[in-house]
Amino acid sequence: MSAASIPGASTYATAPTRSITTRGVSYAYRELGPKGGVPVVFFVHLAGNLDNWDPQIIDAVAKEHHVVTFNNRGIGASTGVVPGSVEAMAEDAADFIRALGFEKVDIFGFSLGGMVAQALIGKHPDLVRKLVLAGTGPRGGKGMDKVARGHVLRRTAGRPVPGRSEGVPLLRPQRRRQAGGEGIHHPHPGAHHRT
Repeated sequence: MSAASIPGASTYATAPTRSITTRGVSYAYRELGPKGGVPVVFFVHLAGNLDNWDPQIIDAVAKEHHVVTFNNRGIGASTGVVPGSVEAMAEDAADFIRALGFEKVDIFGFSLGGMVAQALIGKHPDLVRKLVLAGTGPRGGKGMDKVARGHVLRRTAGRPVPGRSEGVPLLRPQRRRQAGGEGIHHPHPGAHHRT
Protein backbone atom coordinates (compact mmCIF):
# COMPACT_ATOMS: atom_id res chain seq x y z
CA MET A 1 0.00 0.00 0.00
CA SER A 2 1.15 3.54 -0.56
CA ALA A 3 1.22 6.45 1.84
CA ALA A 4 -1.43 8.10 -0.34
CA SER A 5 -4.13 5.79 0.97
CA ILE A 6 -5.31 8.49 3.40
CA PRO A 7 -7.21 11.11 1.37
CA GLY A 8 -5.34 14.37 0.85
CA ALA A 9 -1.99 13.09 2.11
CA SER A 10 0.88 11.85 -0.02
CA THR A 11 3.67 13.03 2.30
CA TYR A 12 3.77 14.34 5.85
CA ALA A 13 4.73 17.76 4.50
CA THR A 14 1.38 17.97 2.69
CA ALA A 15 -0.82 16.02 5.11
CA PRO A 16 -3.78 18.15 6.19
CA THR A 17 -4.18 19.10 9.82
CA ARG A 18 -7.41 17.73 11.24
CA SER A 19 -9.03 18.00 14.65
CA ILE A 20 -11.07 15.81 16.93
CA THR A 21 -12.81 16.86 20.13
CA THR A 22 -13.12 14.77 23.25
CA ARG A 23 -13.83 15.77 26.86
CA GLY A 24 -13.99 19.41 25.81
CA VAL A 25 -10.53 19.49 24.19
CA SER A 26 -9.98 19.79 20.46
CA TYR A 27 -6.78 17.96 19.43
CA ALA A 28 -4.99 18.91 16.21
CA TYR A 29 -3.53 15.89 14.41
CA ARG A 30 -2.23 14.59 11.10
CA GLU A 31 -2.34 11.09 9.69
CA LEU A 32 -0.58 9.36 6.87
CA GLY A 33 -0.15 5.87 5.49
CA PRO A 34 -2.41 2.91 4.84
CA LYS A 35 -5.41 2.60 7.13
CA GLY A 36 -6.05 -0.69 8.80
CA GLY A 37 -4.02 -2.67 11.26
CA VAL A 38 -2.45 -1.14 14.35
CA PRO A 39 -1.56 2.54 13.90
CA VAL A 40 1.69 4.11 15.12
CA VAL A 41 1.04 7.22 17.23
CA PHE A 42 3.97 9.62 17.60
CA PHE A 43 4.35 11.41 20.97
CA VAL A 44 6.34 14.63 20.52
CA HIS A 45 9.00 16.32 22.65
CA LEU A 46 8.60 19.19 25.14
CA ALA A 47 6.76 22.13 23.56
CA GLY A 48 6.79 20.33 20.21
CA ASN A 49 3.94 20.48 17.73
CA LEU A 50 2.93 18.82 14.48
CA ASP A 51 5.56 20.73 12.54
CA ASN A 52 8.45 19.45 14.67
CA TRP A 53 8.42 15.96 13.14
CA ASP A 54 10.85 15.33 10.28
CA PRO A 55 8.72 14.48 7.20
CA GLN A 56 11.34 12.01 5.97
CA ILE A 57 10.99 9.95 9.15
CA ILE A 58 7.19 10.05 9.12
CA ASP A 59 7.05 9.26 5.39
CA ALA A 60 9.34 6.24 5.82
CA VAL A 61 7.22 4.76 8.62
CA ALA A 62 4.00 5.62 6.75
CA LYS A 63 5.01 3.52 3.76
CA GLU A 64 3.81 0.46 5.66
CA HIS A 65 1.95 1.80 8.71
CA HIS A 66 -0.90 4.14 9.52
CA VAL A 67 0.88 7.02 11.31
CA VAL A 68 -0.80 9.59 13.56
CA THR A 69 0.87 12.66 15.07
CA PHE A 70 -0.92 15.07 17.39
CA ASN A 71 -0.51 18.24 19.41
CA ASN A 72 -0.79 17.81 23.15
CA ARG A 73 -3.49 19.79 24.95
CA GLY A 74 -2.72 23.53 24.91
CA ILE A 75 0.00 23.20 22.24
CA GLY A 76 -0.29 24.59 18.72
CA ALA A 77 -3.83 24.28 17.39
CA SER A 78 -4.99 21.99 20.23
CA THR A 79 -7.24 23.77 22.70
CA GLY A 80 -7.11 23.82 26.48
CA VAL A 81 -4.37 24.44 29.00
CA VAL A 82 -1.11 22.50 29.01
CA PRO A 83 -1.34 19.83 31.74
CA GLY A 84 0.81 20.22 34.83
CA SER A 85 2.01 16.61 34.96
CA VAL A 86 3.20 13.78 32.76
CA GLU A 87 0.36 11.63 34.12
CA ALA A 88 -2.23 14.20 32.98
CA MET A 89 -0.59 14.28 29.53
CA ALA A 90 -0.86 10.48 29.41
CA GLU A 91 -4.59 10.65 30.20
CA ASP A 92 -5.02 13.21 27.42
CA ALA A 93 -3.18 10.90 25.01
CA ALA A 94 -5.46 8.00 25.98
CA ASP A 95 -8.53 10.20 25.42
CA PHE A 96 -7.20 11.30 22.01
CA ILE A 97 -6.37 7.74 20.90
CA ARG A 98 -9.77 6.42 21.96
CA ALA A 99 -11.57 9.38 20.34
CA LEU A 100 -10.05 8.26 17.02
CA GLY A 101 -11.60 4.84 17.62
CA PHE A 102 -8.37 2.92 18.21
CA GLU A 103 -8.44 0.04 20.69
CA LYS A 104 -4.74 -0.79 20.30
CA VAL A 105 -1.79 1.33 19.08
CA ASP A 106 1.96 1.24 18.71
CA ILE A 107 3.71 4.32 20.11
CA PHE A 108 6.89 6.13 19.18
CA GLY A 109 7.73 8.40 22.13
CA PHE A 110 10.44 11.04 21.73
CA SER A 111 11.90 12.93 24.72
CA LEU A 112 8.99 14.16 26.87
CA GLY A 113 6.76 12.09 24.59
CA GLY A 114 8.62 9.00 25.80
CA MET A 115 7.92 9.92 29.41
CA VAL A 116 4.24 10.39 28.56
CA ALA A 117 4.21 7.03 26.76
CA GLN A 118 5.66 5.29 29.82
CA ALA A 119 2.98 6.84 32.04
CA LEU A 120 0.34 5.79 29.51
CA ILE A 121 1.34 2.13 29.52
CA GLY A 122 1.38 2.20 33.32
CA LYS A 123 -2.27 3.26 33.45
CA HIS A 124 -3.57 1.80 30.18
CA PRO A 125 -1.43 -1.24 29.28
CA ASP A 126 -4.29 -2.68 27.21
CA LEU A 127 -4.08 0.28 24.81
CA VAL A 128 -0.46 -0.24 23.70
CA ARG A 129 0.88 -3.16 21.66
CA LYS A 130 4.44 -1.92 21.01
CA LEU A 131 6.44 0.98 22.40
CA VAL A 132 9.55 2.62 20.97
CA LEU A 133 11.33 5.13 23.21
CA ALA A 134 13.87 7.56 21.76
CA GLY A 135 15.91 10.27 23.44
CA THR A 136 14.03 9.88 26.71
CA GLY A 137 14.23 8.48 30.20
CA PRO A 138 12.03 7.75 33.17
CA ARG A 139 10.15 10.71 34.57
CA GLY A 140 11.88 11.70 37.77
CA GLY A 141 14.98 9.64 36.99
CA LYS A 142 18.24 10.71 38.61
CA GLY A 143 19.60 13.82 36.89
CA MET A 144 16.52 14.31 34.67
CA ASP A 145 15.91 17.72 36.22
CA LYS A 146 19.21 18.93 34.76
CA VAL A 147 18.71 17.74 31.17
CA ALA A 148 16.89 20.78 29.77
CA ARG A 149 18.98 23.28 31.75
CA GLY A 150 22.26 21.69 30.64
CA HIS A 151 21.17 21.54 27.02
CA VAL A 152 20.30 25.23 26.99
CA LEU A 153 23.58 26.14 28.69
CA ARG A 154 25.59 24.15 26.17
CA ARG A 155 23.78 25.69 23.24
CA THR A 156 24.03 29.27 24.47
CA ALA A 157 27.45 29.27 26.12
CA GLY A 158 29.27 28.17 22.98
CA ARG A 159 31.35 25.56 24.79
CA PRO A 160 30.89 22.34 26.74
CA VAL A 161 29.48 22.60 30.23
CA PRO A 162 32.35 22.30 32.75
CA GLY A 163 32.77 18.71 33.87
CA ARG A 164 30.67 17.40 31.00
CA SER A 165 33.10 17.46 28.09
CA GLU A 166 32.31 13.98 26.80
CA GLY A 167 29.26 13.30 24.71
CA VAL A 168 27.88 13.52 21.22
CA PRO A 169 28.46 16.56 19.03
CA LEU A 170 25.84 19.28 19.21
CA LEU A 171 26.43 19.91 15.52
CA ARG A 172 26.17 16.90 13.24
CA PRO A 173 29.75 15.89 12.32
CA GLN A 174 30.79 15.37 8.75
CA ARG A 175 32.90 12.35 7.83
CA ARG A 176 36.06 12.83 5.82
CA ARG A 177 39.11 10.83 4.90
CA GLN A 178 42.22 11.84 6.77
CA ALA A 179 45.77 10.72 6.23
CA GLY A 180 46.00 7.43 8.06
CA GLY A 181 42.31 6.57 8.02
CA GLU A 182 38.76 7.78 8.26
CA GLY A 183 37.91 10.32 10.91
CA ILE A 184 35.26 12.72 12.02
CA HIS A 185 35.69 16.45 11.86
CA HIS A 186 33.40 19.13 13.10
CA PRO A 187 32.13 21.72 10.63
CA HIS A 188 33.29 24.55 12.89
CA PRO A 189 36.44 24.65 14.99
CA GLY A 190 35.66 24.01 18.64
CA ALA A 191 32.25 22.48 17.87
CA HIS A 192 30.26 21.99 21.01
CA HIS A 193 29.42 18.75 22.74
CA ARG A 194 26.52 17.68 24.85
CA THR A 195 25.80 14.57 26.88
